[in-house]
Amino acid sequence: MAIPMDQFWRSNVYDHPPLTDEMIAIAEQTLGVKLPAAYIALLRLQNGGETHGFGFRMTKPTSWAENHVPLNDMTGIVIDPEICTAQNILDTANMTREWNLPPHQALLCGDGHWWMTLDYRQGPVPSVAWIDVECDQDLQVAPSFAAFLEGLVPIAEIVGP
Repeated sequence: MAIPMDQFWRSNVYDHPPLTDEMIAIAEQTLGVKLPAAYIALLRLQNGGETHGFGFRMTKPTSWAENHVPLNDMTGIVIDPEICTAQNILDTANMTREWNLPPHQALLCGDGHWWMTLDYRQGPVPSVAWIDVECDQDLQVAPSFAAFLEGLVPIAEIVGP
């Protein structure tokens, strides 16, 4: 990972509990996928929340920007229904229905109009995709979550201070 793991997370804004093996098992069973080891490693440090603000350079323009996609926050795994959060990968099924997203996705971040996803459409090892439902844009960002992490840079390196 290009960004040191201990410099990835900014704030656990929704106060998610620490990640447990039970939470991982429930998420994988619910989503019907094996989550990437690198994603789990990040969640073991902090179970989702705000990042320090990163971007991933793109060779094609996206609906977000001419040259990148953002990663300002990322979902965690929250199994307690008492915790109200907008950053829960277990909301994937509901958001997929609500926003008419393609099947076989696990949502990493987004606001409804756009999403960054773990894309399982090609098989059990996900790529990372950018999906903008309003602009009908569906692009591969990186061939794997590990490659996605390797390509992240502080957003200031892309857009300036």
